[in-house]
Amino acid sequence: MKPFHTGLSAAFALIGIALMTACSTMSQYDITVNEVTVYAPASPLRVDGIEDAALRNCLQQIAEDIGATQPSDIVSLNCSDAGITSLAGISQFDQVRSLKLNDNTIRNLLELERLTGLEQLWLDNNDIIDAIPVLRMSGLRTLNLNSNPRLQCPTSDKIRPTLQLILPNHCIAR
Repeated sequence: MKPFHTGLSAAFALIGIALMTACSTMSQYDITVNEVTVYAPASPLRVDGIEDAALRNCLQQIAEDIGATQPSDIVSLNCSDAGITSLAGISQFDQVRSLKLNDNTIRNLLELERLTGLEQLWLDNNDIIDAIPVLRMSGLRTLNLNSNPRLQCPTSDKIRPTLQLILPNHCIAR
C-alpha cells in the first residue's frame, strides 16, 4: 500500500505544480463562468495628475517596469537626470520610501513634505533654495543636498540629530 500512496502523492504534486504554473500565466486573462466574470486582472497603472512631463514619463516607465497597478505599488523611484523641474502631483505616490532625483532642475520641495513614509532622498545637483520642507519630515533618515549652489543653508536647530545630511560646500564652510 505504501507505493500507491507515494505514487498518488507524486501525482498530486505534479498536478499542483501544473495548476500553479497555468494560473500564474493566466494573470493577463479574464475568467468567466456562465458569462459572468469571476476574475479580471488589475489594469496597469496609468500615471495621471503629474504636471511635469519628464516626471510623469519617469513614473510611467517605472510603473511599467515593475508591473504596478496602483500608485502604492511604487516604493522606490530613481528619476535622476530626467529633466524634471516640478514635483507637483508626486504626493499621490505616498508609499515611496526611497527617492532619487539627482541632476534635475528642481527648485520647490513643498510637494515632498506629503510623502510621510519617505526615508531616503537624494537631491544633489538641482536648483533647490529652501530645504525646510524636507528637513521637517520626521521619517527621513538620509538627505543629500550636495551641489545645490543657491541653497539657503539650514541652521543646526533645523537639523535632526538622526538625519544623515549631505550639504553643499558653501554650507559646510560656514
